[in-house]
Amino acid sequence: MSDKTGLTSSEETPSARRSNGGGGGGPGPSDDALGGLDLDRRAAERVIAAAREAGIQQVELQFTDVTGAVKTVAVPARRLPHVLAAGEWFDGSAVEGLAREVESDMYLKPDATTFAIMEQAGGVPCARLICEVVTPTGEPYPGDGRAVLRGLLAQAESAGLNYLVAPEIEFFLFPLGDVVEPLPDDPSSYFERARGQSRQVELEIVAGLEAIGIRVESSHHEVASGQFELDLPMLPALVSADTVTTLKSAVKELARVRGMQATFMPKPLATAAGSGMHTHQVLVDRAGRSVFDDPAADYGLSAVARAFAAGQLEHAPGLCALVAPLVNSYKRLVPGYEAPVAGSWGRHSRSALIRVPAQVRQDDPAVDVFETRLELRLPDPSCNPYLAFTAMLAAGLDGLDRGCELGPPLEEVEHGFSGGHSLTRPLPASLGEALAALEDDDVIMSALGSELLELFRSAKGLEWEAYRRQVTTWEVAAYFQRS
Repeated sequence: MSDKTGLTSSEETPSARRSNGGGGGGPGPSDDALGGLDLDRRAAERVIAAAREAGIQQVELQFTDVTGAVKTVAVPARRLPHVLAAGEWFDGSAVEGLAREVESDMYLKPDATTFAIMEQAGGVPCARLICEVVTPTGEPYPGDGRAVLRGLLAQAESAGLNYLVAPEIEFFLFPLGDVVEPLPDDPSSYFERARGQSRQVELEIVAGLEAIGIRVESSHHEVASGQFELDLPMLPALVSADTVTTLKSAVKELARVRGMQATFMPKPLATAAGSGMHTHQVLVDRAGRSVFDDPAADYGLSAVARAFAAGQLEHAPGLCALVAPLVNSYKRLVPGYEAPVAGSWGRHSRSALIRVPAQVRQDDPAVDVFETRLELRLPDPSCNPYLAFTAMLAAGLDGLDRGCELGPPLEEVEHGFSGGHSLTRPLPASLGEALAALEDDDVIMSALGSELLELFRSAKGLEWEAYRRQVTTWEVAAYFQRS
């Protein structure tokens, strides 16, 4: 396996275009309509050359639905010139949570910078390109989360700000099978060196991710048996969202072929700590300098950082629906497991919604730029990262626009707080409450747009109602005999 990335794009390549929209049998839009799909000839040629050099036979065109599930359309490598120039037709109505039946004719627009050679599937050399969904007229489909995130990032960039994030992704390894049970040879201890099969699988997962171009800064054992954390570098939010999406699918496959199963479910075991996706955030200016850092201020936070954090705290209830999007997510957000349950911030409190890690001041400006950061501890790894980062950025920018004031920190170490904080706003206790909070948050709803919001509400509303109708084994055990 190897990685071929770092491509650029600019002008179109008319010679590579055809009038047909591609395999799948759908109608092809005109050249003028799909002019926005054309990539720079040199970028396309570098992708094609890299695929040829590696002997690639199939290319997966990857995209995500509103829940963050990865979908693919595979094309033979010989069709790369056409796909890069004109996109690939597919039936959008066939993908749940992507497009309505009236929007069936859709096209995948590849991003050449995401080209990567993947682990061979059944001996067939395969690569991937991450795509955005566009309409037959070449316009971004407003129900595509990646395009919505890219649009908000462009707005921030026009104001001279770039949004960078570094997620910490936790997951569990379990034995293969239908019964979810802890690994018998793995410890339940934070940072303890894993033993047995899980240790080997952890090492091979990290090596496999690195081999397909996913940089892992570090990995370690988490609190529960079979629970691990992968720490990603600080990257532009769109690149990071691409990375998280690819990472989850890759980890599951890497574990499966090694005789185990991986899950990013927030709370797979009732008696163990849940899995989060704490996300470190920083805003930088056009010169790459952090606008969060003020060494002379309390906690090293500039006025910009304080307003950004205040915005996220204010919008936290509505944020929950996007960053903790499962019924199961709210089994993690409970007291006693170092997960946030209220809108507090601080440095020493591990249950704070936003934590400000201690800075390590160095002479190297390239290091210092990321030292003053805001760690949002609310997200979990089940989220659609495109939607999550969109909502997080929108909330923070609203704090900047309105000059929101950040209240005093609440430090458990100093003040003896535990569990929920009476002085702070509680978070939703269920997906139903989170969806209701989202309905009341005009800023986040506006950032998502009506089309994407409709798809998300529909998918999550059905999920919540289906859960509410369930009769659990706990209910039967607790009430059957005594009722």
